[in-house]
Amino acid sequence: MSENSEFRFGSATGVGSMPGGDARETAKTVTGSVEDFPFLAELPARGPGADMIGRTAGMLVELYARVEPSGWRIGDRPGRDTKRARSWLGEDLDALEEFTQGYEGPVKVQAVGPWTLAAALELKNGEVALSDPGACRDLAGSLVEGLRSHLDEVRRRIPGAQLVLQLDEPSLTAVLRGQVKSASGYRTHRAVDRQAVEATLRDVVGVHGEGPVVVHSCAPDVPFALLRRAGAAAVSFDFSLLTERDDDVIGEAVEGGTKLLAGVVPGTDGPLSDPAGSVMGVRTLWRRLGLHPGLLAEAVTVTPSCGLAGASPAYARQALAHCVRAARSLADNPE
Repeated sequence: MSENSEFRFGSATGVGSMPGGDARETAKTVTGSVEDFPFLAELPARGPGADMIGRTAGMLVELYARVEPSGWRIGDRPGRDTKRARSWLGEDLDALEEFTQGYEGPVKVQAVGPWTLAAALELKNGEVALSDPGACRDLAGSLVEGLRSHLDEVRRRIPGAQLVLQLDEPSLTAVLRGQVKSASGYRTHRAVDRQAVEATLRDVVGVHGEGPVVVHSCAPDVPFALLRRAGAAAVSFDFSLLTERDDDVIGEAVEGGTKLLAGVVPGTDGPLSDPAGSVMGVRTLWRRLGLHPGLLAEAVTVTPSCGLAGASPAYARQALAHCVRAARSLADNPE
């Protein structure tokens, strides 16, 4: 991703989901709180189709999904669940467009990545798409086409935006380890070959040739090296789940130009420490890795630890504002 090395991420942003169901109010909060890196929020409290799986299923081309008691299932034709997902996405885009008039700078949009989608969407037989390599290929191909048209739409609505695509892959580690449960719950699906995982991710990352792609996972053991090889310009993760085992791969990633979206602010209501305290762990990691302090503010974007859908609206606003203050603290006092 050498063309993205000059791309400047904002200092702080959100992960994706926000509480409540009011698109305009949310867009106003997002653009007012993380002014230098707004994002297209998801509002899962509205119900099926506004959740991250449903929203991305609504973007697919020539593949449709509907809600069954067990979850989202691929069907033959678009039904009301697909229409609802698309309608809510349109509403969210309208709201973001309204509050980004004249804005020029990075804007982040999120979609579920191919492997988490394959681990969540069911086939007609009730097993997830992950159980069938052919279904995984079809799903990834459909996702590429859907993302291409979604990115075009956002560019049209926000002409000054430097688009950042985030692929949400919380199930990626489980896919690689063979920990995704079968429909019966009594067994798990076989681990997918790492090279196949990487190749599919590379295809999907390639849809955004003009800009950087972030891969997000708030699960433990994020496969940093695999994501970098697949072309991710940045990795977004829950900082509290890192262990010293991750030091080497993170050091290599930063030295190779990979940006880190470090989730350091709790995603649910609770007391917030002072901004400098929130990023103390990031400074400590930097010292441990022997990285240059001057790189810190450039390499790290501060985020909540995961989406904010489970927070109260007041806390979500506070958390985003706190991310901005914590990022400022990193920039002002990198050591």
